[in-house]
Amino acid sequence: RTMGCIRVDKISEYLCEPLRRALKDSDPYVRKTAAICVPKLYEVSPELVEDQGFIDTLIELLGDANPSVVSNSIAALAEISTSRGRATYTLDSNNAMKMLAALNDCSEWGQVTILDTVSQYRPQHSQEAESIVERVKPRLQHANSAVVLSATKIIIKLLDLITGEEKIKGYLKALAPPLVTLMSGKSEIQYVALRNIQLLCQVRPMLLKNDVKVFFCKYNDPIYVKMEKLDVLVMLSHSGNIDQVLMEFNEYATEIDDEFVRKSVRSIGRCAVKLPDAAERCVKVLVDLIKTKVNYVVQEAIVVIRNIFRKYPNKYEGVIGTLCENLETLDDSEAKASMIWIVGEYAERIDNSPELMEGFVETFAEDGAQVQLQLLTAVVKLFLKRPANASELVKRVLGLATREVDNPDVRDRGFIYWRLLSSNPEQAKQVVLADKPTIEDDTDRIETLLLDDLIYNLATLSSVYHKRPQQFVDRKRIIKPDALPLDDDDEQEAGGGAAAAPPPPQVVDMLSLGDDTPP
Repeated sequence: RTMGCIRVDKISEYLCEPLRRALKDSDPYVRKTAAICVPKLYEVSPELVEDQGFIDTLIELLGDANPSVVSNSIAALAEISTSRGRATYTLDSNNAMKMLAALNDCSEWGQVTILDTVSQYRPQHSQEAESIVERVKPRLQHANSAVVLSATKIIIKLLDLITGEEKIKGYLKALAPPLVTLMSGKSEIQYVALRNIQLLCQVRPMLLKNDVKVFFCKYNDPIYVKMEKLDVLVMLSHSGNIDQVLMEFNEYATEIDDEFVRKSVRSIGRCAVKLPDAAERCVKVLVDLIKTKVNYVVQEAIVVIRNIFRKYPNKYEGVIGTLCENLETLDDSEAKASMIWIVGEYAERIDNSPELMEGFVETFAEDGAQVQLQLLTAVVKLFLKRPANASELVKRVLGLATREVDNPDVRDRGFIYWRLLSSNPEQAKQVVLADKPTIEDDTDRIETLLLDDLIYNLATLSSVYHKRPQQFVDRKRIIKPDALPLDDDDEQEAGGGAAAAPPPPQVVDMLSLGDDTPP
């Protein structure tokens, strides 16, 4: 163990013979310790490990009678495979069953290692998949959350290979209680579980459909747990529980933390987009929140209602009057842009829409690009719908956009609208007032290919970040300094510069191990 931790080339050759003996020692403690030493040696000298046959010895240890030796051998082979960039052995049915046979007697972290390795095996037929699931299912009751999630990963992946709806429902029913139990653990475990549950619910939407109450936020939950619970609640909402979920969201919107409140309001809007039958109830809750006159609640509600209008055109127009009563409170760019979009979209139905637009134009120069772009489009819509009331206003806004704004996007859009309106107003109507596609439910927002990769890497950092491993892990072999080529400046200095570098201090190399060359 000590020699393996000394990552020096000169140690490697001295380590080979003791390591070979230790890998075949009669004591399982010695064998399991030696197994972990092999990948350490591989990092220093890959060729030496392969020439000495240590990888083949590790593969032989997969059939060892001691479970700890088996789990350490699996971990060592996995580490070497990662370093090589390719598998060190073939994971077939025989190897998978050997690993699963050692599962019951392993330590909890040994079980995680075995489960993660078995998850890479794809059974040849449905009966084999069922056999593996039955062997793994008892691990769902384990006290260690890592074991539970690793077992969940295997079962979820193998469900696609199992035939028979009743069997699949039975396995899903067995998965739900362990995942619910994770919600009573420490906050950090809850967070990891929630990130994984979001993936599981997208793959198997019916998995936790009856357990929505478990994900209601508690007063002492940290903010990062509350935010993830909101996403899970939206995913689990359906026509049977939407009233409960809306009551919770309504209560959360009265909390103190403005970030949590804003996301709660957004969650109401997501439910409205997801469930058409519940949209009216969602809008009613949003209107009640607007009436509270709390600034950031009102502004977030306006943003959400814009999305509802985009999903359900020409519905819920009775809300517009309530929105217009809160124009003075708008200081957030997104909320202001949303309100401008609503006024422009329904300009022909809002009696005082020209006056409202003039109010927004007053602060055009001070607004950000997001608001300016939205105001440009909204004023053009107003002109096309009510030309008699907005001809002067559209000239004024186009003039401001093309002459007094530095942002090239705003300026270019101003010129485009100007040319459209001056050359062919009818064609401008076809462009600006064309029907837009309605927005879609974003509950299943992870694309299929990415989701497959994340399920493959369930219970790892990848499933927590919701990113592929290669996006945040760059595993590179360390290059020794003496192997680096010299650049031009280094070559000049090495060739004898004007000022020679001082000699290095005479430090004795304690790792020379008999090297007779003087320091």
